[in-house]
Amino acid sequence: MLTASGVVKSYGARRLLDDVTLHLPAGRRVALIGGNGAGKTTLMEILAGVIEPDAGTVTKPRDARVGYLPQDLAEVSRSTVGEHAMAGMGRLAELARTLGDLEHRLAASANGHGDHDDLVARYGVVQAQFEQFGGYALESRVAKVLAGLGFGPDDAARPVAELSGGWRMRVALGRLLVSEPDILLLDEPTNHLDVDSVAWLERHLAAWPGALLFVSHDRDFIDAVADRVVELAAGSAMAHEGGFAEFVAAREEHLQRIEAAASRQAREVARIERFVDRFRYKATKARQVQSRVKTLERLERIQAPSPTELAARFSFPQPPRSSRVVAELDTATVGYPDGDGPVVSDATLAVERGQTVALVGPNGAGKSTLLKLILGELAPTSGEARLGSNIKVAAFHQHQADELDRSKRVIEVFSAGIDPGRRNPRTILGAFGFRGDDADRRVAELSGGERTRLVLARLMVEPVNLLVLDEPTNHLDLPSCDILEDALTAYPGTVLLVTHDRHLIRSVADALIEVRHGRAVWHLGADESVLYPHDSPVAAGPGLERAVSTSARTASSTDRALRRRAGAKARAATSRLRRRVADLERAWEAADSEVSELHRRLSDPALYERPEEVHALAAAHDDAAARASALVTEWEASLDELESLKSESEHAPG
Repeated sequence: MLTASGVVKSYGARRLLDDVTLHLPAGRRVALIGGNGAGKTTLMEILAGVIEPDAGTVTKPRDARVGYLPQDLAEVSRSTVGEHAMAGMGRLAELARTLGDLEHRLAASANGHGDHDDLVARYGVVQAQFEQFGGYALESRVAKVLAGLGFGPDDAARPVAELSGGWRMRVALGRLLVSEPDILLLDEPTNHLDVDSVAWLERHLAAWPGALLFVSHDRDFIDAVADRVVELAAGSAMAHEGGFAEFVAAREEHLQRIEAAASRQAREVARIERFVDRFRYKATKARQVQSRVKTLERLERIQAPSPTELAARFSFPQPPRSSRVVAELDTATVGYPDGDGPVVSDATLAVERGQTVALVGPNGAGKSTLLKLILGELAPTSGEARLGSNIKVAAFHQHQADELDRSKRVIEVFSAGIDPGRRNPRTILGAFGFRGDDADRRVAELSGGERTRLVLARLMVEPVNLLVLDEPTNHLDLPSCDILEDALTAYPGTVLLVTHDRHLIRSVADALIEVRHGRAVWHLGADESVLYPHDSPVAAGPGLERAVSTSARTASSTDRALRRRAGAKARAATSRLRRRVADLERAWEAADSEVSELHRRLSDPALYERPEEVHALAAAHDDAAARASALVTEWEASLDELESLKSESEHAPG
């Protein structure tokens, strides 16, 4: 469906993409991963036709429709949410706009006067065309997509320009999903979603019929959606079958093979160098020495790649000791004077010293309001809210990275106004991925994820005892998410965390506060039914909340757990069988190559002057041929078994 061949893209002296080849057929769902600055967004823009490569080609069928969601929107739509979501449907969208215009004109015209009859006739014709092209089914699809992304029914009539940047991105995503392009390219689609919308999007994209390529730092999302992972590193792309867990295993095997080959080569180079050093000045060995020197000069050295993960080691300053209870709510209700009612009612909970607590729930349900209540920035309208004694707070908000002084160097931004104690600031920056010369780079040269990492490093080195993080993983790459996870695990203070990244929550959270339907419910540990609300309708658009029965949610979470376990077993079996097929194919090809080589040698007439050698080669040929035949038979059987397993999986209910 979409093929990139030999794509090259450079910026100045830096070659960002070097001979990248990518094939994206219909039905394939590919996750594109790599470090910040690896070229993921650049490759997406080339595939979408936004920019041109320096070399290489991108081909697709002439009539194939491409949909692209960038990380940032260049323009703000002047239409309503519903109109913008439907606008991607071309002719149907035009008919829908015409119908709306005619309805307004009919309502404004006097009954039976002027051109009323002509308007009625025109309305009938347009309505018939709209129905013929499936317009009313489209309206239903638009409603489902918008609801899945967190919009309420009344939100369809809201102007897009009134929405925040995050909600505008949701509208743009909704428009793409409604239009169902043949090729869908999504750059960090979960950045502005909550856990409910992420769960809905997972289900929607897992059944996507066209070709899908997406960039994401969310491991759970990748595992739920992708059937292949492509890693961009050092300008090259390497593909791995399966989801993220299978990618990690395959990449580890690949790295081990390269490291083993590099180690073998290093030993051979050392052996040759010892020979050269030993006999360099012996005339009788001059020819052999010169031969080995030329061998070393011609040798293409195998470079063991640096691991993608950034191994971070943290030693934070001990924060001032706070009271045991950092924050406490006792039947607290909070809202705004100009609001329609309370945002959160009767909240009772206690955050204790050293805990990491994640706030989860739909956007608009009141997570930010509850945070302000906990931190004492809002007073309760009833009940009590108490902040503990000796609390020192540092907070990260979503747009903080954009507010850095771009003219300064990383080390200047990090060091300003802090006392690192006995530790070197460069050592601390190194733990956050700014190693060596990276600490001297200008902020303007950093990617969005790198700026976020710098802000997090600056906050977490402060001797505070309460850290508040609002969506810290947005724009981070997977290695940077690992750094954040390690840092939060090592952080000695208390953390309040708002994030949609379920892997991060599961890794660091001691408890969850679920904010939904005007309530704040405390869950000890990372409750999977809260993190995966698959069967509950999405609540809380910009102005709506819908109720979900607790019993239905509990039953659905049990079903989900069973389905996840069954799915995990099936994926593991498929992965093992896929590796078995690949191993057999490699072994068969090796045996077949051996047969071909022996056959070539047996075809040499001069060989038959040496009968003993002929006999040995003939026996080796027969043995290799027998092995090749047996491997082909086993490969074919395993391939049939794999196809059967994949077919059963595709036709399995649910």
